[in-house]
Amino acid sequence: MRITKFGHACVRLERAGRAVVIDPGVMSPEPTALAGVEAVLVTHEHFDHFDPERLRGLGSAVYTCAGVARHLSGLGERVHVVRDGDSFCVAGFEVTAAGDQHHVSHPDAPPVDNVGFLIDGEVFHPGDALTLVDVPTLLLPGQAPWLTVPDMIGYLRRISPRRAYAIHDGLLNEWGLRVLDDVLAMEAERAGADIRRLRPGESVEV
Repeated sequence: MRITKFGHACVRLERAGRAVVIDPGVMSPEPTALAGVEAVLVTHEHFDHFDPERLRGLGSAVYTCAGVARHLSGLGERVHVVRDGDSFCVAGFEVTAAGDQHHVSHPDAPPVDNVGFLIDGEVFHPGDALTLVDVPTLLLPGQAPWLTVPDMIGYLRRISPRRAYAIHDGLLNEWGLRVLDDVLAMEAERAGADIRRLRPGESVEV
């Protein structure tokens, strides 16, 4: 399986000439992210993960939570609502939904729906949540208004994957990215694992 990171939290997964993409929001403008995908998986409704206009013009199936689906009523049977524990097959991948709510981000705002996606039991994209899943490859939220470094490291250590690739870094400037890279490098050395940030356009094989 090839994993390619695009802007912010967008990740494309490819195998045997077939592809899906997760969370192509407005901070992930690269057209190649969506080229030829059979399905789009959307974790939640926030703009950095979800661009409804882009999906309307695409034609691919969309798998997502109820909170996102309510914004896509015009797409009809192309939209599939999934919940924690649901499994489905698409583009040759076995996908399991995990989690149901966004991490708390403001004391006055209840969390929106958020569903993470476990691909082939190998790769997990949690969206904006710290859902615990036993998985060898974690797509790790690297920075967010709702996330501290201790929370990020605690989440990483609880899952203890063999590989962790940080995404969700679109709000960071040059200095913030350096700090994130340093934190990940220290954790990689401590754990003896492949833990690092994927740059936009960078791919890895798992």
